[in-house]
Amino acid sequence: MERLIAKDLLSIGAVFLRPEQPFTWASGIKSPIYCDNRLTLTAPAVRNRVEHGLAELVKRHFPECEVLMGTSTAGIAHAAITATILDLPMGYVRSGAKDHGRANRIEGRLDKGQKVVVVEDLISTAGSCIEVVEALREAGADVLGVVSIFTYGMKRGLERLASAGVINHSLSNLDALVEVASDEGYIKAEDKQRILAFRDNLSDESWIK
Repeated sequence: MERLIAKDLLSIGAVFLRPEQPFTWASGIKSPIYCDNRLTLTAPAVRNRVEHGLAELVKRHFPECEVLMGTSTAGIAHAAITATILDLPMGYVRSGAKDHGRANRIEGRLDKGQKVVVVEDLISTAGSCIEVVEALREAGADVLGVVSIFTYGMKRGLERLASAGVINHSLSNLDALVEVASDEGYIKAEDKQRILAFRDNLSDESWIK
């Protein structure tokens, strides 16, 4: 599954790898990778594999799940489609409370004690994901864990998840991606370690998500 999803992401341009012509992030960092999993929504065949893959992760790792909650905004559509496949209730968590109406941060019905799985598109430092988990816990939810499309496997992200007591299961990861990219001719074989070294040596402040 990791290799299949990695191949899908590469084929639709959801992930670009350019070790020789790095992308410039908003922070100014020169990065050999750019990831936009939103593009899976406009590629029906890939979208189908992603959403059924997320559903399988939920069934396999969190069979007692009662509600899916998407992260705002990238995880909302994936949570909705996955919830439809699993016939589960679904909602989402805003990045901040609304400044009008009921000032909700959590949208959708959530009862205290309900077992929740968070749906995320991308995990790097895991900061935004953990904020969502904490908001749900504060609301009384029993957060079982997170399912996501892709993770960079950053050391800082893994440490943060462990410290917060959050379990994440991703469909694919950077290690699988560079292997597939090399095999499929997207990058040269010698570029694999350069890309992984960028991931492993990048400081926290360089990452936005």
